[in-house]
Amino acid sequence: MLVDLHAHYPMHVVPAADTHELLTSWSAQRVRAKIVDLVSRVANYEGPGGTPGVTVPLLRDGDVGVVLSVAYNPWTELDPSSRYDAPPRDAYFARLLETLDAVETDLAPRPDAELVRTAEALDRCMAEGRIAFVHAVEGAVQLGGPEAVPASVAELAHRGVAYITVAHLFWRQVATVAPALPFLPDWAYRMLFRQPADVGLGPTGRAAVQAMVEQGILVDVTHMSDAAFAETMDLLDLLDPTRTQPVIASHMACHFGRLAYTMSDDAILRVARRGGVLGVIACRHYVEDGLARATSFDDTLDLLCAHAERIAAVTGSWDHAAIGSDLDGYIKPALPGLEHEGRMRALAAALDDRLGAERAAQVCHGNALRVLRARLG
Repeated sequence: MLVDLHAHYPMHVVPAADTHELLTSWSAQRVRAKIVDLVSRVANYEGPGGTPGVTVPLLRDGDVGVVLSVAYNPWTELDPSSRYDAPPRDAYFARLLETLDAVETDLAPRPDAELVRTAEALDRCMAEGRIAFVHAVEGAVQLGGPEAVPASVAELAHRGVAYITVAHLFWRQVATVAPALPFLPDWAYRMLFRQPADVGLGPTGRAAVQAMVEQGILVDVTHMSDAAFAETMDLLDLLDPTRTQPVIASHMACHFGRLAYTMSDDAILRVARRGGVLGVIACRHYVEDGLARATSFDDTLDLLCAHAERIAAVTGSWDHAAIGSDLDGYIKPALPGLEHEGRMRALAAALDDRLGAERAAQVCHGNALRVLRARLG
């Protein structure tokens, strides 16, 4: 059984707005609109026949017992009526709730899957052999402005949201970000999407972290710049000095090469010191950086093990590595053999052979379940 800490199930469930039309009408930001338009024209899904890769049948085929269903609306972060660096609007939160509602409505009639909000429901669902879905949110820009954040986070806690990825693709005065558009080199991203060099968290970001600690929602530090990561961890140490609340990096890669998105040894260690977990992403762009190119599933296994082993070596423990695929999150091309959730059964078996049963169980589900229970319990 495998837990996927970061998968974009809502991408094919939420009724699609014409994102392409919205982006190309962004007349005040034509260059940036053309860049994002390129993403729209590159297929996202890598399921059978180009269909979505995160579906209930594929999750069942892949023996994925728990999936963190990540809510993200591109047309919120890429608001065509605003600059790429404009502060969040309070109206964004209603769109986020619509996404959560759509997932819940889709899952309600299914006999083999359930949206769970408590540790008890999580364990019951797994014991019954059903797929447990848990809400997660990517991008605190969806919470609205600083004054709206406390109420937004309280509502998300009530809805059972496990974590919020505070930063995402652009500086929306939430948190400065690491470049994360795979088709753009880091230097080109920094030139096109400038952000302040002396800022970590913006007003919404600071309000979000504080509210998440108060409500018990896990802070996801993926996508953060070095400054945002450092400020977030310092703020967590101030708000939660006994380190009772874990931190999560839901879809990351270790820093073997040059990309800023990947996490340094110091960052990995700091997450581990808060009892956190780091889910290795299935995006070849980041996992291959500084390592060999994958052309087969065996190569993919080598790469994933290299990242898991790096986390274990840095932290001195196998208690922190996990899987956070980011499938259907515009990561195409995914690593060979991990194009959709149906491939996860083979991954779990291969990790069992490579790492041994005990370590593989920690990476595939044990570590992720520990932090989930800490949140949902």
